[in-house]
Amino acid sequence: MAHELEFVNGVAQMAYVGEKPWHNLGVEVPADLTPEQMLEAAGLNWTVEKAPLFAVLGDGGDDNVIEVKDKALIRSRDRKVLDIVSDDWNPVQNAEAFDFFNEFVMAGDMEMNTAGSLKDGKIVWGLAKVKQSFELFKGDQIDSYLLFSNFHTYGCSTDVRFTPIRVVCNNTLTLSLSSAVERMVKISHRRQFDAANVKEMLGIATDKLEKYKEMAQFLGSKKAKHESIVEYFERIFPASEAAKEEKKISKNAALALDILHTQPGAEYAEGTWWPVYNTVSYMTDHLLGRSADTRLQSAWYGYNKGLKVKALEAAVAMAEAA
Repeated sequence: MAHELEFVNGVAQMAYVGEKPWHNLGVEVPADLTPEQMLEAAGLNWTVEKAPLFAVLGDGGDDNVIEVKDKALIRSRDRKVLDIVSDDWNPVQNAEAFDFFNEFVMAGDMEMNTAGSLKDGKIVWGLAKVKQSFELFKGDQIDSYLLFSNFHTYGCSTDVRFTPIRVVCNNTLTLSLSSAVERMVKISHRRQFDAANVKEMLGIATDKLEKYKEMAQFLGSKKAKHESIVEYFERIFPASEAAKEEKKISKNAALALDILHTQPGAEYAEGTWWPVYNTVSYMTDHLLGRSADTRLQSAWYGYNKGLKVKALEAAVAMAEAA
């Protein structure tokens, strides 16, 4: 099986608390680790540095070797070149990224949950569980997490975001209805990383999760008719033109209809737009894609992240019209 997780000597570069994720990959750790200890347990206690790049012209003589403007981003552990970056690109060290969590963990507001490396070290993440949650519909629990993603690749910004997770099915949900209210901060590598400034911009407070609770309660209060559900899944998982001509829905839309009433947590607010929306989250996190970690990458950073935003916006719009 192809994995996006990085492996060193056959060991996945990931540490986790609690149940084993990603097909039993990674190292299990206790729940009371400091961010620094989590960093070490996940094998992420390495640094990166920019180094000069040279071009060899012609026969490679002394006069034919010139230094170019861009730099190589090199990892300390194995001298691997992670990427080619511009001269004004500022790396954020993993230790610096994880230190972002430190005051929250020390204050008892969060605990480290998982950490790992994707794409051979180009993406390093830390996930901390925020010690606040809420329950919907007499048993549907939503926990809140803070995800710090540190990119060692040109063209990607370091980002910090809130990530609610539905416990019953371990779905990673989206906290936004539009970019105007998305609880994510992107930090350009053309500026020096300032943890205090990021915390201020992010505005870590209980109202973030409360707003998500209000949205979920709204979806759970609006009944969803079968024809509207079919229209919704066709909108989220559109069919090919050939299938449309034959008046067929896409394979994924058919799958969504098939699991709507059997997915984990389908009994909560049954018959409303809440389980309809969660069908999309469940599929992206657990069914679509080649493997568990490719689904993770897509849900956090790739196509499925945008698909979840689209699914949430469409669910709210159709619930309002119901």
